[in-house]
Amino acid sequence: MTGYTSLGKCHESAVCTKNNLRGVKLVNDHAMRGWLSLLGIVFAAVSVLPSATAFAQGGGGAPPALPVSVIEATPTTLPNILEITAQAEGAKETEVRARVGGILVKRLYEEGSQVTAGQPLFQLDPESFKNALEESQARAKQTAREAARLKGLFSQQAVSRKEFDDATSANEVAQANLKTIQLNLSWATVTAPVSGISGRALRSEGSLITTAIDGSLLTSIYQINPIWVRFGLSASDTSQLPGGRLDPQQPVGVELILPNGNVYDQPGKLNFLSMFIDPKLGTQQMRAEFLNPSNQILPGQFLKIRLTTGKQENVYLVPQAAVIQNERGFMVWTIGADNKVVPTPLKMGTWLGKNWIVRSGLKPGDRVVVNQIIKIRPGAVVAPTVIPLDTTMNTANARAGK
Repeated sequence: MTGYTSLGKCHESAVCTKNNLRGVKLVNDHAMRGWLSLLGIVFAAVSVLPSATAFAQGGGGAPPALPVSVIEATPTTLPNILEITAQAEGAKETEVRARVGGILVKRLYEEGSQVTAGQPLFQLDPESFKNALEESQARAKQTAREAARLKGLFSQQAVSRKEFDDATSANEVAQANLKTIQLNLSWATVTAPVSGISGRALRSEGSLITTAIDGSLLTSIYQINPIWVRFGLSASDTSQLPGGRLDPQQPVGVELILPNGNVYDQPGKLNFLSMFIDPKLGTQQMRAEFLNPSNQILPGQFLKIRLTTGKQENVYLVPQAAVIQNERGFMVWTIGADNKVVPTPLKMGTWLGKNWIVRSGLKPGDRVVVNQIIKIRPGAVVAPTVIPLDTTMNTANARAGK
């Protein structure tokens, strides 16, 4: 029994030892796998570190410089040009009024047509004037006969000097009344006082025409060759002139810009320059005169006047597309020595063709970016390419600056 027991215990001890060794092996396998995983993470981190460092230091991972086109700012001298909205008016606008009262029976002209001086335009009812003329003629004949009879009697000293003078005066009055009635009859036909373009008839047939100021106007006639163009200079306009005002002693070029943007082929000249500011409009009123042989310009038409006076020295031209406007004013992107863009505020003049006139803010040689404006941010690195400035005049796009 004892030996059996020892053999049993030894057998059980061997089994336990074997199981213990198997457990140790399993533990060791798990530990090895953990170390291998940790080494893999370390190697991966080490491999990523150089590329991250290179990106942080602006190496091969940095974005490329943005290609842009630039112009080089060059100071220049330009004529001082202002363009102002204007309106045409007849050189002479003559009112056609009735001199006598009556019923308007007929309009004798075509509205808007060319009329000549003395041409009949309206006809008032002439019957009452004809009756008055016949009565006046009879009266004038009677007083003439009476004055002649008393003259003979006075020569014979058959009547007194007073009777003869009274008869003579009565005849003179009657003859004067006759002339007045004859004029009234002629004035029943209203004629054009001057030649020009007729206006719209203000009274229709059947209307009662009076000689009152508000009842006698029938139409107007406009003389449009030459034609006048009226305009006004605001405070912002005059601030751009030499000395802050238009000097009437200095030569001023005057051109007319048609609604289609073309320059009118007839030169103009100033014929009126107000020395006061209109309190209602806040402008200095002016007027220019142009020949209009083909009646191309019509009264009331809106146009533009281009005034050229004096010079602007040391100014710059910048394409309109390069200028940015915001609540602070105007600016452009310029490029520094390190090819980084910098916002540059400007003081602007007017438009000249496709360009802005820059009065201050730029220096000779400044590189101004003219494209990719939306993509640029302050401090961005760009790859500039210098291009020539387009100085083509485009009248249709020209306007006064702010």
